Amino acid sequence: MARTRERGFPHDPEPLPVPVADNHTHLEAVAGVLPDDVPAPSVAEHLERAAAAGVDRLVQVGCDVESARWTDAVVREHAAILGALAVHPNEATLHAGVDEVGPDGLTPTPEARHEASLDDAIALVADLARANDRVRAIGETGMDLFRTGEQGAQVQRASFRAHVALAKELGLALQIHDRDAHAEVLEVLLADGAPERTVFHCFSGDVEMARLCAEQGWFLSFAGPVTYKANDHLREALRAVPLELVLVETDAPYLTPHPFRGRPNAPYAVAHTVRAMAEVLDRPLAEVCAAVSATSERVYGPW
Repeated sequence: MARTRERGFPHDPEPLPVPVADNHTHLEAVAGVLPDDVPAPSVAEHLERAAAAGVDRLVQVGCDVESARWTDAVVREHAAILGALAVHPNEATLHAGVDEVGPDGLTPTPEARHEASLDDAIALVADLARANDRVRAIGETGMDLFRTGEQGAQVQRASFRAHVALAKELGLALQIHDRDAHAEVLEVLLADGAPERTVFHCFSGDVEMARLCAEQGWFLSFAGPVTYKANDHLREALRAVPLELVLVETDAPYLTPHPFRGRPNAPYAVAHTVRAMAEVLDRPLAEVCAAVSATSERVYGPW
């Protein structure tokens, strides 16, 4: 019985005293991480479970061509969901036909590369964002150098710069993906000029980087890793920045908070993370929730 529970989602938390927004989730991807015998929740079921936990708003992130189209449709159907669209940096290399080792450690086969050019993929993102006022952010975009060589890094940098320009052109927030690329991402933002509302999705930097971001007025979004025992640097970063620059997310179905790490994540579980954040900050939970909620609307506008 315990083994079955461990394969499922985390338990439902006590409802938060003030509702918050999960400002980064991938609802279309949840089914892909579940065992075959565990049914994937519908969007309505995700929203119902999240609302019961005090997570009453979501930002759904579509960061490839297929999920961007899915996101464009789902935000039109559900008032609790806003959208963010982009070409993920690892997707950018596939659109560009870069023959380098991919995130899984394997060189992409010709079948894995995308037929559409990178320019065409970014153009699709732009067209969808312009046509849908419920798309409130360009993201996640940025750089991911975890297993990317120099050619791939050049492609990612060009893609990132195009997304930064698009966010500024459309007056939208920017959600940044930054994996093993802190210096490179900061260089682009400082050289090109960041959009007025720039969010570091799943912030992974240290306290010095957090302070630099805060000086620029950029927002830091914390996910499950802030609860992991080894990540004292994230807790130090959280304590080092003004609360009004802090957001919370799940990145569901990934990065499930402690003690549920290894299970699939879902938007309602952001309640576990924000509770841990309040403990790190040694501030009342209701105060942290109210601040995060207000900042979410400041970044993305009203739902």
